[in-house]
Amino acid sequence: MVKAYQLLGDINLKFHETDAKYNETTYRRELDLDTATVKVMYSIGEVKFTRQHFVSHPDQVMVSKFSGNKSGSLSFTVFLDSKMPHRASVNAQNQIVMEKTGDGIKFSAVLELRTSNGIGTISVLEDNKIKVEGCDSVVILLVAYSSFAGPFINPADSKKDPTIDCLNNLEHLKGYSYEQLYTRHLDDYHKLFHRVLINLSKSSTLTDSYVATSERVKSFKTDEDPSLVELLFQYGRYLLISCSRPGTQPANLQGIWNDKVYPPWDGAPHLNINLQMNYWHSLSCNLHECQEPLFDFIKNLSVNGSKTAKVNYEAKGWVAHQVSDIWAKTSPDRGEAVWALWPMGGAWLCTHLWEHYTYTMNKEFLAKIAYPLLEGCVLFLLDWLIEGQDKYLQTNPSTSPEHMFTAPNCQPASVSYSTTMDMSIIKEVFSAIVSAAQVLGKSEDDLIKKVVESQSKLYPTHIAKDGSIMEWAQDFVDPDVHHRHISHLFWLFPGHTITLKETPKLCKAAEVTLNKRGVEGPGWSTTWKVASWARLHNSEHAYQMIKHLFDLVDPENESKYEGGLYSNLFTAHPPFQIDANFGFSAALAEMLIQGNVTELYVLPALPRDKWRSGSVEGLKARGNVTVSISWSDGDLHKLSLWSDDGKSQSFTKTIHYKEMSIVATMVTRKVYTFDGKLKAIKTTSLLDSSKH
Repeated sequence: MVKAYQLLGDINLKFHETDAKYNETTYRRELDLDTATVKVMYSIGEVKFTRQHFVSHPDQVMVSKFSGNKSGSLSFTVFLDSKMPHRASVNAQNQIVMEKTGDGIKFSAVLELRTSNGIGTISVLEDNKIKVEGCDSVVILLVAYSSFAGPFINPADSKKDPTIDCLNNLEHLKGYSYEQLYTRHLDDYHKLFHRVLINLSKSSTLTDSYVATSERVKSFKTDEDPSLVELLFQYGRYLLISCSRPGTQPANLQGIWNDKVYPPWDGAPHLNINLQMNYWHSLSCNLHECQEPLFDFIKNLSVNGSKTAKVNYEAKGWVAHQVSDIWAKTSPDRGEAVWALWPMGGAWLCTHLWEHYTYTMNKEFLAKIAYPLLEGCVLFLLDWLIEGQDKYLQTNPSTSPEHMFTAPNCQPASVSYSTTMDMSIIKEVFSAIVSAAQVLGKSEDDLIKKVVESQSKLYPTHIAKDGSIMEWAQDFVDPDVHHRHISHLFWLFPGHTITLKETPKLCKAAEVTLNKRGVEGPGWSTTWKVASWARLHNSEHAYQMIKHLFDLVDPENESKYEGGLYSNLFTAHPPFQIDANFGFSAALAEMLIQGNVTELYVLPALPRDKWRSGSVEGLKARGNVTVSISWSDGDLHKLSLWSDDGKSQSFTKTIHYKEMSIVATMVTRKVYTFDGKLKAIKTTSLLDSSKH
């Protein structure tokens, strides 16, 4: 049974302003992506109140500052509460302590208040509330920890004391003022967020705008404001920075923003698209450190997955199915075979290991982390494959995630053999480990020889009678041609087997497939289609899908699978899922740059009539190359490439733009700049790469 991802609790605030002249027109609430700070401003009478909130990763604290512009104007009562079983108390330091009770993982949250200039009073009420009166400003610090000690330790055996962890952290934070905490937060956040700048319009998304976000989304169908596209792109980067850092858990179905005791689908990591999509943009959008929790999670899956492989399939290596949890669950999920019977989740995740290497060219990562996990995955896949018709290696039983077909007896079914999704993932994993072995000097290992022998025997892709790519091994009738999953296009994106250069006929079939699936679908399906159309260099259809995403969704009146955006720019399934936010950033990056370790395609799917002039700085391309592009009147104006791995070495890139191509030989730690004709115009030393 999957364990749900659940919320901790609430900070409850009751303000004591008694002046009835509350001015609604002065109320403003904003999230500043440039500083990762929330601000609320409003006026009551002649007093202007401000609330500021940020969460500091380096100091593991949520910080809030409340202030009024009139001395002594700030008064409120605060307490902690939770929908989970808990107890609350106020200690001798006037800190509110909330602790989870009952079985399972324990958690604690401790709230501390600081007043400024010695003005005002703080008193403790009988019901574990704290009352603040007559202050100029107040800073609230909230820290929280759990007793979770890893997926292989029973909560009852954990030695972690979350209350002590909270109190120790607050004691440490006494050495920092609000200004110092804010500076440390900004320094940490800016090192990641400021790596990429994007401008698709004359205005910037990071400038002040007094138009409500909901109104901007509503009007997008008519004004097609490019700055809103910029905003959603950077929002996806901000969200990943906020929820996935080294040492944390990986981003799940709602990220860290679930507000329910029983979230939809348990808020669990789903391995048949959602978890993978959460990390699609981590590499291209220059946030490779944020992918580390995913790799830690894959390591844990490999431990449990080796047991599942042995017990369930009498196979070597390791396997993971569709749904997991904080305990690194790898066994099949409860429920019907159409979603529960899918042993390809771990294999799909392993493609991220090779992708990480191709972007970073980090050989130590490849040798110590990626390759051992790939080995275990491949051992399972080799055991899982069987020889079928025409001596092809096939998977049986096999499903295409969450999608039914009509069997020859006219009955609904979901289990067949060698679905396109199965075979495409296996082919990508086999290709990855063979390439990794070449880098690491392991090409003569028996395992690699067996993989190479098996590659040519894998069941091939077939084109259906209607010209689309077949989703199953047979051309079954599809009762839902507009199904949300486009699993049979894994070859195209995020895979690399189908390319315009190498497989033009399959690309044509992929285009037919996408048109057949149509526009409608949930948010994550929409962004997957954006990226897939981008891979086909089809800017018109990619942009059409972007427009489809910009539909305002009312959370009180939403229908199944309609997609769209909520007023806070969270993407809708519905209900809310975070994956499409992340997928959108990846898809937009795919429209601007594509390629492999040796090739780079510049502006391959730019909708030139919509974003006639613009620029992007700091995107990453494979081969550890950072890219900056500017274009004007729909044409490339300037392209800059550089690589900085701490040592000077030469490498080559074939650069493609429209019908032009050049082979450029470059040296790391130098910036190479080209004009709109791909003519080299400048080479400069990379003196300060820290901002990138």
